[in-house]
Amino acid sequence: MYLHTYTLDQILKITGGEWVSRHPLENSIQDILIDSRRLINAENCLFIALVTRKNDGHNYIRELHQKGVNNFVISDPEAAIENTNCLLVNDTLNALHKLTAAHRASFEIPVIGITGSNGKTIIKEWLFQLMSPDYTITRSPKSYNSQIGVPLSVWQLQPESELGIFEAGISEPDEMGKLQPIIQPTVGIFTNIGQAHSENFIHIQQKVGEKLKLFTRVGTLIYTPDYYDIQETMIKSGILENIETFTWSRNQDAKLRITDVKEEKGISILSALYNSKNISITIPFTDGASVENAIHCWATMLSFGYKNEHIAGRMANLQPVAMRLEQKEGINHCTIINDSYNSDINSLKIALDFLNQQKQHKKKTVILSDILQTGLNDNDLYSEIAELLEQKEVDRIIGIGPAISKQSGRFSIDKLFFNSTQEFISKYPFAEFQNETILLKGARIFEFEQISQALQQKAHETVLEINLNALVNNLNYFRKNIQPATKIMAMVKAFSYGSGSFEIANVLEFHHIDYLAVAYADEGVELRKAGIKTPIMVMNPDEQSFDAIIKHSLEPEIYNFRSLQLLDEATRSNIIPDNKPVKVHLKLDTGMHRLGFTEGEIDKLIDNLKKIRLIYVQSVFSHLASSEDPADDDFSRLQIDRLQRMAEKIRAGTDHSIMMHILNSAGINRFPEAQFDMVRLGISLYGIVNAAPDQGNLENVSSLKSTISQIKTVKAGDTIGYNRKWKAENEMQIAIVPVGYADGLNRKLSNGVGKVYIQGNPAIIVGNICMDMCMVDVTHIEANEGDDVIIFDKDHPISELAKTLNTIPYEVLTNISRRVKRVYYHE
Repeated sequence: MYLHTYTLDQILKITGGEWVSRHPLENSIQDILIDSRRLINAENCLFIALVTRKNDGHNYIRELHQKGVNNFVISDPEAAIENTNCLLVNDTLNALHKLTAAHRASFEIPVIGITGSNGKTIIKEWLFQLMSPDYTITRSPKSYNSQIGVPLSVWQLQPESELGIFEAGISEPDEMGKLQPIIQPTVGIFTNIGQAHSENFIHIQQKVGEKLKLFTRVGTLIYTPDYYDIQETMIKSGILENIETFTWSRNQDAKLRITDVKEEKGISILSALYNSKNISITIPFTDGASVENAIHCWATMLSFGYKNEHIAGRMANLQPVAMRLEQKEGINHCTIINDSYNSDINSLKIALDFLNQQKQHKKKTVILSDILQTGLNDNDLYSEIAELLEQKEVDRIIGIGPAISKQSGRFSIDKLFFNSTQEFISKYPFAEFQNETILLKGARIFEFEQISQALQQKAHETVLEINLNALVNNLNYFRKNIQPATKIMAMVKAFSYGSGSFEIANVLEFHHIDYLAVAYADEGVELRKAGIKTPIMVMNPDEQSFDAIIKHSLEPEIYNFRSLQLLDEATRSNIIPDNKPVKVHLKLDTGMHRLGFTEGEIDKLIDNLKKIRLIYVQSVFSHLASSEDPADDDFSRLQIDRLQRMAEKIRAGTDHSIMMHILNSAGINRFPEAQFDMVRLGISLYGIVNAAPDQGNLENVSSLKSTISQIKTVKAGDTIGYNRKWKAENEMQIAIVPVGYADGLNRKLSNGVGKVYIQGNPAIIVGNICMDMCMVDVTHIEANEGDDVIIFDKDHPISELAKTLNTIPYEVLTNISRRVKRVYYHE
């Protein structure tokens, strides 16, 4: 395969930088790297050290150099390394933009640029499905539509590319003007406009105007004037005087005039008037968003000159777009990562990065189907994949499909090949999968859902879904609101508030969390055994746990003289070397009157610490009693003052620096002056809002769902459930749902107190909640057996459920039983 390459002198000219260090050997550049964790090919790689609010790429230059990278773009001359190629620029993000804009300018091919509030990724993926039989297409991976994602997407253009499809998103003014030269679209699609990401715009017309900057030089702009704000802003801007448009509309004249949308048994029949002719298509979707997205695709294909009979044939076979990668518990202590809904090289790279976040198993297996419609010949394609799997340290590949099977000789790792999914399922002994992480990556026609079903740990139909993107976004929200030097400790105690242990810790470690905190030593031991290397504080060490704490390099909280003495004894019995003392965190009681040393005990504590040789004080900390309540702010400030006073005394009695921390989630934004050396993120990391400043800024992480097992009619006068506590006043329809108090559904929600949601409608719980199931009233809902049942999610928050129970969300989350299957997904 021929790759588009650049010499270092070309990159110097494009970026306008200057060399501050130069290696005698000339490298050609093929790959751009911005994340040190995603290194594939060191020799032909250029690392661009981006500086963001939450991270600085310059911090990873030496680590990358040790791995063989010699080419860097930097904005800090102090980061340069001798005998490497270090190109100094004023702004590394701007350099990335210049380089990728120059790369795009070297291609004379049609490029579709897509923007709008919703539908960008679906339209991009559907256009790929519809047009890839005719074009070799390069498109944005996943939802890469930001100031960093767009240039990385455009960089994927290669000599064999015949069509580009790239999406662009913005969150503040002046961003789209930077993306337009990078995408340089010849065809534009403006999907729609809504309130998403509007907080940085004065009004919606300003946001529309900013998005229109993507289309200032397109040959054709596809849009619907049915969105008033889009049409009005276009008219006022004068853009319509300079570009051609292809409009579609449901209620006014347009090139594609939609005359009817008819829904029939899971399909929609769309009729329209085009060039004075009646035309139609059928799509296998009925929701409004899918209909609108399909019309955009229809209009695009018509604008490209496709005949409607060809369009209609392909539209009828549109496939749903999987917007998320799922992680589940598998058979025989395996972990299953299911990304089996699309298959191309870029999405494979993303999935392999997620695979490498998982540390709980040493062995990594990839089950991969033929990769279709790449425009590459099979020799080049599978050689590249074989090299990629080796670089990502995959232990075994199971290839499925005739094309990959013919290329088996290109793979040097442990390997097995099958011509079809059915052959694999029928011939492979699944019991041989043991204690490994398995990535499923397959084109849709291979129906890898059959493999996923076979590999999953069997469990009942109630699941707790955990959105890992939301978790990371919440982490980054708090990162933006703390001082640059302040560290973050994430609470993963109590099974990460019910969300899972190593699964959550893996993600946090990958995103450079500074500390983890668990309640008990066995939780920390479990994380260490799963490969977690991040420092871990144990908040409630008991007498029997200190040996395990020392063995697994955990850091106990010490809150009284007895725990200090027990640890001292354990350090002596374990024969610890002088240069590896046990790190501890001293808990101080500043007014909550739970665990901790009081102010009157500090002098004695200092004296005792001086006598203990093998204990190293890592931090001193306390806990605010009421950080979220403005009525108690004076008391919170009193606690903060006490901590500072006590901490300074301890610091003065030691010969090294000691961290200090007191703020929990609610206190981070309410008391920024007390962020000190570290803050502790607890329930808010999981999307639960505890303080007014965080309202609207946190994303829901957990959703508890089940399904309807059975629907039946109950006659008037009949009773429902144990003890006959619910009597039907009239004939009613009830649904039986397989979730009960053993799963964490509190019995206090019985008999009309609580409710679930089916098809968006509330359904009250009738009768007493049973151990394994409950009954709900669906008389007013057109429900069917197998329908989803929502106990809580982003639209039906857990805080409302907690309010009904007169408790707090902590209790609801931590009470969800471990028998409820956790499904982790990454969008």
